Amino acid sequence: MTQSKQTLSLKTMSFLLLSLGLQQGCDNQGTPAAEVQEGEWLAGGETTNVLLLGSQAFTFPAANLDSDRRAPFFSGDSFFNENWVTAPASTDARDGLGPTFNARACANCHVKDGRGIPPLELDETPVGVLLRISIPGQDAHGGALPDPNYGGQLQPFATLGIDPEVRIRIRHDLIQGSYADGETYTLRDPIYDIDQAAYGELHPELRVSPRVAPAMIGLGLLESIDRERLIALSDPNDADGDGISGRINMVWDVSAQRLRIGRFGWKAEQPSLLQQTAAAFLGDIGITSRLFPNNNCPAPQTDCVNAITGGEPEISNALLDKVVFYSSTLAVPVRRNWDDPDVLRGKWLFNQAGCTSCHTPSHTTDNNPDFPELSGQLIWPYTDMLLHDMGDALSDNRPVFDAEGNEWRTPPLWGLGLVEQVNQHLRLMHDGRAHSIEEAILWHGGEAEVAKENFRQMNAIDREKLITFLESL
Repeated sequence: MTQSKQTLSLKTMSFLLLSLGLQQGCDNQGTPAAEVQEGEWLAGGETTNVLLLGSQAFTFPAANLDSDRRAPFFSGDSFFNENWVTAPASTDARDGLGPTFNARACANCHVKDGRGIPPLELDETPVGVLLRISIPGQDAHGGALPDPNYGGQLQPFATLGIDPEVRIRIRHDLIQGSYADGETYTLRDPIYDIDQAAYGELHPELRVSPRVAPAMIGLGLLESIDRERLIALSDPNDADGDGISGRINMVWDVSAQRLRIGRFGWKAEQPSLLQQTAAAFLGDIGITSRLFPNNNCPAPQTDCVNAITGGEPEISNALLDKVVFYSSTLAVPVRRNWDDPDVLRGKWLFNQAGCTSCHTPSHTTDNNPDFPELSGQLIWPYTDMLLHDMGDALSDNRPVFDAEGNEWRTPPLWGLGLVEQVNQHLRLMHDGRAHSIEEAILWHGGEAEVAKENFRQMNAIDREKLITFLESL
């Protein structure tokens, strides 16, 4: 389908839905239910992908992206998906892998632009999950202080002639629990075993933070939310007394050489998609860029320090910008079954439980001169982009700038109901510990303890309807 036809379908769809007047105050059993809100089925506004197409649902460009703007999208798509190779190589544009790394391509972790997956077997080396590390203290800008022997991220793979840094294995403790109605559940608490350290001892006070690759959809829209909107949503001292104290993480912007609001990463530690992308190229694949021109080779790793590079930098400015363009314009998929009575009942329960105190349903994007397609869009990501204390059970004990160990950025929920179809798994939370939406809710603590307990107190039918609503996102 051409761009013009897809846009027409989107507009026609919106007109028909509005004509139907889909407003509802009760479900078909007469119990309280939410109403359909105008435009909520188009989660990304005019950028929304209305085609879906199953496992490819996260791979579409913004629906309102003009044809002359699609060339850089598809070029960026190519460099996002293709493997990098060891330098020197005939493929000059893609050489420079490593010397140590977590993956050979962005798409190795973000499969089909979706979520990464932790290992399924005990002896499986992780790819879709990585371990950020630091030691007590802060760097010159207030960020995490890297380990002197291993840097800021553990890398279990290496190019020929270089020793991988470590071996990582994941096992689980089982935690039993029950709902108020007596139904039981089991949660899996991951434990990370690190051995075969090749470059000396790991720091005795090493702080380890596992991270699963998130879905790539709608990132440009999130970057286009006005900073004043985020400031208005924040409540660091809980001035309104609701027990929710969302905080902004002020982080170092390498390009601007100043502190800015953090938006990306599980702890909102990156200020922009450009920096998030460049940091991932360096940390995950070992590719240098104009933002990060030096390989991640701590002093004891002499073979890494002396390895042949793929250029200085290894990804050109033009190619880096194309990957950023691609990441900025991946479309959010259209909602499904948004007017279904069970979904509307589940939406009402979600609101009543207090989930929207952090998962703010909607925003309107600001003017974005680089991306007019993303400007002025009413979007429904279900996030406030802020840091929240999620309780001791989810703490990584690793501060990053203003984010404490217990604090995590509220992840957007759009596309949640399609993760299993796109990625053939449903491993959720920052480290993939939850094997279902239900488990993800049950891991909530800290500021979200009351909302989690409200869910735990629901009867089985209402729990199912709340999850049905989340599956419609």
